[in-house]
Amino acid sequence: MPCGLVNLGACLPEMFFNFLFNIINAPVQPFLQIVLNLLSADVHTQIFLSLWAIIVYMLSMFYALLIVGAGVSFLISGYDSEKRESAKEWLRNIIIMIILVQSSFFLYQLALDLASSMTSATLNIVDENFFSLQVSSTIGLGLALSLGMVYVVVLILTALVLTLRYAIVAIGIVLFPIGIFFYFIPKLRGFGSLIFNVLGISIFITFFDAILLIGFSALMNVGVFNNLQIIILISAFLLIDILMVILLFFAITRAAFSIYSKVGRWNK
Repeated sequence: MPCGLVNLGACLPEMFFNFLFNIINAPVQPFLQIVLNLLSADVHTQIFLSLWAIIVYMLSMFYALLIVGAGVSFLISGYDSEKRESAKEWLRNIIIMIILVQSSFFLYQLALDLASSMTSATLNIVDENFFSLQVSSTIGLGLALSLGMVYVVVLILTALVLTLRYAIVAIGIVLFPIGIFFYFIPKLRGFGSLIFNVLGISIFITFFDAILLIGFSALMNVGVFNNLQIIILISAFLLIDILMVILLFFAITRAAFSIYSKVGRWNK
């Protein structure tokens, strides 16, 4: 109903809240849109296609050497069945490695498409109103005014983290064939696992971020959290940042310990 003399008492407070609502959301919307775009954006890897081709070409120079090495190992194994089976397994691994390296661009793109579809479908479940601050009470208004800049800072931090993730995933198209090559070389397997872990986490982390947002948005349906929307939003995006950092740190640390233990065994 439009404002008039009859409902002026109820209309003025509503207009005041809407005015403050627009003031608070104005600086938030640009950064929020950037974050949401980075969460669901398709990572463009075509710009690295020529670099990927160069890396694959360089790796292919080792194929013949590895196959010859496996053949020599098979020939000198003599009647030792264990060594012959080891040589056969090594040859099978080389063939598998060659196939995977040559098709790595398409395999990587398939993983990206899968992750993007999963993330977009999950984000569509989240209520759009969840991301926009709704001022419906004096408590909510006070929290929005006092924590509005904190929310903006958290969004900027999240945008930076997601930008870093985007860069890792984009350049990952070049690292992926190297990771495959390393993984099938016993003494370099730890480095291959490191590349796989970092890329796997970076590719699929946005899907888990979307699940987190669904969980936090569901809290808004609980009465006690109705006036705490900005706190819930800040907590949600902070958790996204923390989750990314912790998982990457865990992946790198785990791979580093694996590499260190193998180097220790070689030195003994």
